[in-house]
Amino acid sequence: MKQSVLGLYYEDFEVGSEIRHALSKTIFESDNNFFSLLTMNHHPVHTNIDYAGKNQHGRILVVGTLVFSLVVGMTVPDISGKAVANLEYEGIKHLHPVFVNDTLYARTRVLDKRESKSKPDRGIVYVETIAYNQDGVDVLSFRRKVLIKKQPQSEQ
Repeated sequence: MKQSVLGLYYEDFEVGSEIRHALSKTIFESDNNFFSLLTMNHHPVHTNIDYAGKNQHGRILVVGTLVFSLVVGMTVPDISGKAVANLEYEGIKHLHPVFVNDTLYARTRVLDKRESKSKPDRGIVYVETIAYNQDGVDVLSFRRKVLIKKQPQSEQ
């Protein structure tokens, strides 16, 4: 039996390549409610059907930071499983509303990479992730820089 692999080494990332992440997640009402309570986001557009029904989208909106958190998590097996640290998140854009019972998927493009200037055993990978729903509509995008281990000399 082959052992599962968590993440890629720095050398495995190719600028311009795209990763379609295997993980996906349907957001349930309980997910949104729990996250709202946990993060103290009590805005009624996320928790009150009557209020949400009388506003722009006519139904409960999923908390944007929940969408972001889930998508980051969905990318871990491929992007940051061998990370030393996530160095920076930038350009987080909510492209389309996400509703209860939407299913999220994600893809990531490798934009750039460079070796660390101070640590020869790691490098920085710059990626852009786009999340999309069950209808193929892009709902979120963000970029990040991830400090990733190089492959150990014994494995090369």
